Amino acid sequence: MTTPDRKPTVLLVDDDDDFLFQHRLQLEHAGFEVTAVRGQKQAEEAFARQRPDVAVLDVMMEYPDSGFVLCHHIRKKDPSIPVILVTSVNRETGMDFDMATEEDRVWIKADALLAKPIRFEQLLGEIDRLLAAKK
Repeated sequence: MTTPDRKPTVLLVDDDDDFLFQHRLQLEHAGFEVTAVRGQKQAEEAFARQRPDVAVLDVMMEYPDSGFVLCHHIRKKDPSIPVILVTSVNRETGMDFDMATEEDRVWIKADALLAKPIRFEQLLGEIDRLLAAKK
């Protein structure tokens, strides 16, 4: 939980170094403390050390479902942490992939799903919305 003297923390997980670099810098500039890691295993280790205020997870990393698995682990350990999934599945496969139905939201388990490429303002808006809802 954030306090006036502590920056909100973001766990940023993606296997794309450019995505991590760009979004880490922008989030830090926006006032967040960011832990940026390259995959599911590193994310689980980082999560064990410190609980973030919000998690931003790529869907496909080491395995096609790494983001879903990681989301499930986070929810199991601390369901109060908002999770945003990011994915390029729509762009790469042409398949519609979203959380439009209740059935989708039940199995996806995330609070938001954003399609890559992501504009930083879009990501920041989702983070701000989810953190405000936690208060």
